[in-house]
This record gives sequence, C-alpha cells and structure tokens, in this order.
Amino acid sequence: MNYRHAFHAGNFADLVKHAGLLALIAELQRDAAPLSVIDTHAGRGLYDLAGPEARKSGEAAAGIARLMAARDAPGEFAPLTAAVRALNRGGEVRRYPGSPWLVAGALRGGDSYLGCELRPDEQRTLAEALKGRAGARTALADGYAAAPREVPATGRALVLIDPPFERADDYGRIVETVAAARRKNRGAVVLVWAPLKDLETFDGFLRELEDADAGPLLVAEARMRPLSDPMKMNGCALVCVDAPAGLAAALEAICGWTTAALGEGGAARVYPL
Repeated sequence: MNYRHAFHAGNFADLVKHAGLLALIAELQRDAAPLSVIDTHAGRGLYDLAGPEARKSGEAAAGIARLMAARDAPGEFAPLTAAVRALNRGGEVRRYPGSPWLVAGALRGGDSYLGCELRPDEQRTLAEALKGRAGARTALADGYAAAPREVPATGRALVLIDPPFERADDYGRIVETVAAARRKNRGAVVLVWAPLKDLETFDGFLRELEDADAGPLLVAEARMRPLSDPMKMNGCALVCVDAPAGLAAALEAICGWTTAALGEGGAARVYPL
C-alpha cells in the first residue's frame, strides 16, 4: 500500500485517527503527571486542502468538509473540529492539521512531544510548522527505532505509530516497536493506526501483537464498506495498547458516526483483546 498523505489529508481515516488521538490524550491528561508523546511517523504537520494532491483525490471533501457541516456529529469530534476551525480562522477549510499540530495544541505545561520523520523535506516542513510551540520538537529519524529509545523508562508516555504502509515489513516493525517500548516502560500507552483492506491481514497483525505480549489491546474498526475487495482501503482501525477506561466509549461514538454518515454499508466495531 502506498499512502501518500497529501492525497488523503482530512479523509475519513484522519477523522477517526485524529478524533481518537485527541480523546486518548484527554483521558491520559486526567492524571496530572507530565505526559510524553512520541510520534513515529509525524509527516509535515499541516496539509493544504487546496493543493493539487488533495483536490485530485477529493477525499477531504468527503471527510472533514462533511464533518464540519454536520449537525449530528457526537461531541467526541468537538476537539478536532475546534482545532480545524481555529487553524482556518473560522473560514473555509483550506488547511488540515496533522497529528503533530493537534498534539502540540493539546500539551500542558510539563508535557512534551517528539515528532520523528525520516524524509528530510517533510521534517524541515514539520519543524517550521511547530516553531514556537512549547514542549514540541522534531527529529530526522527512523521512528520505529527512535520510539523505544526516546520513551521514558518511567512516567506517563504515549507512543503514536501511524506509518504510510509503503513497506512490506511495516506490520512486523510495528510489533517490534510496541514490544520494545513496552519493555522499557510497561506503563506506556501505544496507539496504532492501520488500514483495513482485508481481515486476514489485520487479524494476523493482531495475533502478532498478542504473541509479543504487548499488553491488553483495545481495537476500534471503522469499516466503511464490506471488506470484499482487498485492493481497496475499505476502512481503518485504531489499536490501543493499555487503553484508559474511558477510551472505548469515545471510539464507539467516533467510529459509529463515521461509518454511518460517511460509509457505504459498513459498520463499526470496538472490542478488547
């Protein structure tokens, strides 16, 4: 799978991922202790929805544009829509925030964010986007290798793993990174985003996480259409390792609205493993 994010920014998968990420951060911040966030595949931080890539795909029009116009979206989307509205100064949605921008905006004093990006041009753009944001920094680095190294050995930590799935070994490296980060800090929470193309691939990935003794898993699937054509991205999933208690209900609301409002005969599933 080649997932060039400039083509897909603001699509249904971003809505699930970013609303879920902000809900998770809010749950973790119920604890007053400082929170460290490590992002393995940060990207450029901000996306131009008026650019040629986004206009060619039309996915933002079918995703964030519809969410911003919706009157029935659950409150779990409010932090995301507020961030999008602020970024666009209340006007037409021409820019969309990536995970680094959203996380940096959610940091409290004492919290920190590290965005790892392997592509030099993307990392430079990311550093510029986050300039002046307290507690946020970037690194030109392989996030899979950096996350276990950078996660603190103790204290509150969140590792976000959101690769472009351009390589055949992405699923295996995700499992290795989760296991290594959790060995260093058993209390670290990990959030993984993954595409849903066919169940065999996704179920195999979940089995590998279980075999690696990563920890308790909470799985949220947003199936936008029946998983009958493995050549298409038929949905997406969030897998959270050691999820806080309040996250399941939030993910049910997020995935449920997304599949019902934007999907084509799909369904949402949220379940523990």
